[in-house]
Amino acid sequence: MTQAKKLKKTIRARARKTGESYTVARRQVLKARAKRAAAHAAVAQPAAAQTRSSLGAISDNAILKKTGHGLQHWFAVLDAFDPKAKGHTDRAQYLYDEHKVPGWHAQGIAVAYERAHGLRVANQACDGSYQVSVSRAVPVPVADVAHAISQRRRRDAWLGAADAVLARAVKAAFEGEKPRSVKIKDAMNANVRIPWDGSTVEIRITGKPKGGSTTVVADNKNLARESLVEERRAQWKVALDALKSYLTS
Repeated sequence: MTQAKKLKKTIRARARKTGESYTVARRQVLKARAKRAAAHAAVAQPAAAQTRSSLGAISDNAILKKTGHGLQHWFAVLDAFDPKAKGHTDRAQYLYDEHKVPGWHAQGIAVAYERAHGLRVANQACDGSYQVSVSRAVPVPVADVAHAISQRRRRDAWLGAADAVLARAVKAAFEGEKPRSVKIKDAMNANVRIPWDGSTVEIRITGKPKGGSTTVVADNKNLARESLVEERRAQWKVALDALKSYLTS
């Protein structure tokens, strides 16, 4: 009998015994399983394992501070949630609905769980594609950064020091048949999305509250294979360093 069938049998047995609806009985059974699994994990796992990091998704300390429990507790909760029959969305939704874990932290726990159990590797998205982000802080306002990216003469100046393949992709996005443009939302925020060989790059330009400084993030999503992660990371590091050097020269 599969785990899913066993779970349904247990739920139906409880519902008959208590008179609860199937939904209520299911909730109680899952809560009981989670408590037993968490208790077992607390005994079985050494202290070092209980405080291990999330392999880059979210830290154990952050989860402990926000929810009152560390990652090992939540891993045990998800173990009791019949993980083989569930996907990322179901796991995060379960933590949010049944255990009142805030949405962003529920997502982080689910990602950490998937990485720890070999269901997802670092830099891999829910759909199986890969992504990588690179950021740089520059001591100029948002508008200056946006202009250096959107204005052709200035763009060519810093792209000349960037990787040639990346430079061609950026130029094609701004100067092709369907030219992109940097959207300035307000004095503190601007962004643009550009295509690159089947992937999508979102460049976010965000001013810091005290003014005078801006963070530029190049978020390259929908990468088809893992080997592209480090390749794109290196390319964007060079490009954003070139942009920073241009803006501060």
